[in-house]
Amino acid sequence: MPAYDQFAAAPLDRAAATPLFRQLYVHLKESILNGALPAGARLPPTRTLCRMLGVSRQTVLAAYDQLMAEGYLSGTVGRGTFVSGSIPSVARAAPNAERELLRPLSARGTAMAQAMSAVRFHSGRLRAFRASMPGLDLFPFDVWRRIEARYLRRAGPDLGYGDPAGLLPLRELLCAYLRTSRGVDCTPEQVVVTSGSQQALYLLAQLLLAPGDGVWIESPGYQGACAPFVAAGARICTVPVDQEGMNIAYAAAVCPDAKLVFATPSHQLPLGVTMSLPRRLELLRWAAAHKAWVIEDDYDSEYRYTGPPLASLQSLDRSGCVIYVGTLSKVLFPGLRLGYVVAPPALAAALAQARGLVDRHSAIVPQAALADFMAAGHFTRHIRRTREAYAQRRAALLGAIDAHLSDELACGPSDAGLDLCVHFRRSHDQARVVQDAAEEGIDVRPLSYYANPAAGPECTVAPGLLLGFSALTPAQIEEGALALARVLARQPRARMR
Repeated sequence: MPAYDQFAAAPLDRAAATPLFRQLYVHLKESILNGALPAGARLPPTRTLCRMLGVSRQTVLAAYDQLMAEGYLSGTVGRGTFVSGSIPSVARAAPNAERELLRPLSARGTAMAQAMSAVRFHSGRLRAFRASMPGLDLFPFDVWRRIEARYLRRAGPDLGYGDPAGLLPLRELLCAYLRTSRGVDCTPEQVVVTSGSQQALYLLAQLLLAPGDGVWIESPGYQGACAPFVAAGARICTVPVDQEGMNIAYAAAVCPDAKLVFATPSHQLPLGVTMSLPRRLELLRWAAAHKAWVIEDDYDSEYRYTGPPLASLQSLDRSGCVIYVGTLSKVLFPGLRLGYVVAPPALAAALAQARGLVDRHSAIVPQAALADFMAAGHFTRHIRRTREAYAQRRAALLGAIDAHLSDELACGPSDAGLDLCVHFRRSHDQARVVQDAAEEGIDVRPLSYYANPAAGPECTVAPGLLLGFSALTPAQIEEGALALARVLARQPRARMR
């Protein structure tokens, strides 16, 4: 009888969740690929191996059958089971040689892989003062579940492949909503539904930019918005932001050949300022004269607490240069992953075709559920309810700062959005404040996080923090403010110059 000692050593863990046949299959496959079982080697009969391993014969049969189906083994009745002669061994690389064997990414692939490396993603339980997070406690998930369930209970054409531009009833409703609430001038044919605003920016960067093209980017600003332009190989031109928004005159002088402008005119992140009307008109005049595109990112304009939302930049556009980008992550919930683009008519068809290339279309059921959610009036009621709740939470934060942190923090604009920008009244190490805050159980973002790595000294922002309030109850805000006061009280105390 052949020696089968090596098979008796098969590492089978009876306490593991992986079935025994699967463990045996993996062990034998790896032995074949690394040459421990060479081509032509004979395997033990199933009855012999099941006795050696103390398992049922069915376990061995299942492992052998899987390996035969995948071409690793061959055999005939009466002759036995053998390693297939056509399987070459695959030698394992030594650890220090492993990186040398990897094929390098292309230049484009490297840019894509690294573009979001500086962006922090939310993780863990909700804590004060998590930035840019809507209040999930306010969303009517019971209503949403009932609407989605109606579509899942019936199998029909609604659950087949859809239009890359998005579900038509949803685009019609979005169009009507944007015309009424934001003054956006559009038709449903101009609306393209995307998987969040991030995908919208990626598609636009790929469509509109060639490597080396200049792009105006606000600094400080959201780094995730800059990433698609970096990945497209664009030349990033950072533009400072003052109390009137993006400094158009500076950008025009420093980067006059830009092909695209990315701006947040309604509510700038993180400073919270609104672009003034003279700046908006100046930007539109420049873009029209230079045949440049302007992407208007309108990520949380629904939440303005001192009056109705401001009219969009797109509503002032007379030359067809503004591309309006919106997201439902801040209005509804981030996990929905739905956003939209209102493109000028000349661009809309190409954008829809590019949307189809990336992942065919957004999931149908969430789109259909959102259309019904809007048609039944739940959408506008939810916005009204959250605007009132966020106004109370904003007031709670302003009150807590006044009561506990007025000697430490100066508040920036607070009339809109989900967050509040605050600047230090004393000199503090932002990184140290963030670290000590985490130890106190609170989550704060330093304003330095929003500074573009390519920005020069003209884009320097005064040290401070971005404090989110929309996802927190007034009690959580009060508790977080007390914790932040303790953190800042421990820092070296020196007046800002």
